[in-house]
Amino acid sequence: MDLKELAANALAQNKKAALLVGAAGAALLGFGLGYKYLRKPEKAVRVGVVSQLLIHPLKSGKAVPVSAAECQKMGLKAGELEDRHWLVVTEEGSMVTARQEPRLVLVSLSCEGGYARLNGPDMEELKFPVKQPDNPVPNCRVFSKDIQGRDCGDKASQWLTSFLGGEKAFRLVHYEPHMKPRRPAESEPLFPQYEQVAYPDYGPVMLLSEASVKDLNSKLDQEVTTERFRPSIVIGDCEPFDEDSWEELQIGSVRLRRILSCGRCVMTTVDPDTGVMSRKEPLETLKSYRLCKPSERHLYKTAPLFGQLHTVKKTGVLHVGDEVYRITR
Repeated sequence: MDLKELAANALAQNKKAALLVGAAGAALLGFGLGYKYLRKPEKAVRVGVVSQLLIHPLKSGKAVPVSAAECQKMGLKAGELEDRHWLVVTEEGSMVTARQEPRLVLVSLSCEGGYARLNGPDMEELKFPVKQPDNPVPNCRVFSKDIQGRDCGDKASQWLTSFLGGEKAFRLVHYEPHMKPRRPAESEPLFPQYEQVAYPDYGPVMLLSEASVKDLNSKLDQEVTTERFRPSIVIGDCEPFDEDSWEELQIGSVRLRRILSCGRCVMTTVDPDTGVMSRKEPLETLKSYRLCKPSERHLYKTAPLFGQLHTVKKTGVLHVGDEVYRITR
């Protein structure tokens, strides 16, 4: 083959390669444009307004109402307060909630200036450092799933043990950022595998409407407050149980995705003002009209549904007064 033929073959090969690259590029561009124009645009419809933001620093403890909060992947945060990042456990590390110790709902935990404070009726305030790096990190269990927590010391243990009656010893643990979190999907497969939480039952955010609580109260002899159901976000200016159908929400810069309804248990019968468990209302009334469809019994069994569990698709800051938009496509 002479020099002219070699040159001609090389030119032909380059042209072929160029055509292939050009075709591939055109295909990718076409796919991108097609996806852009074929994908249905989002539609935002106003459905309500944020009326309360509640952080529960201690699992089963008192709620702390705030006017603004960061909505993080693992729940609400305001200043040094993070939702359900503190947990009461037995000496063996098993979680303790108001289901076992109803008076826990009377315990308030606050954080400021690097110190935590425990308060309760007829108890002196206990102040201790949030960070205690020399304290042990025992393995704990939340619904039989392992998770760690930094032990908060003997004084906190003595305070809780005394407040809860003194018959059993209790410890207080704190979840720290470097610790291994729990994955809700291990207990509830509807949650994405990548979702992580500290000490909540399942999801990082629980949402409930004022109208749903008002509707329930219309059926009760003695009214209950929203705080009894321990929501993170309370929505006003909507109809009862509208929140059941909000699959995706935009609140300011925050995007929430509904995962499933919140099945209710005997803990709803604990009065948050007295710490007394009745074991009857409002649970019995909820069971009379808020049971799931037969096709969902494998998820909820006989638990009545009240409130919705959400994950955080996009983080941001929430404010009381923010308008809430339902996102549809």
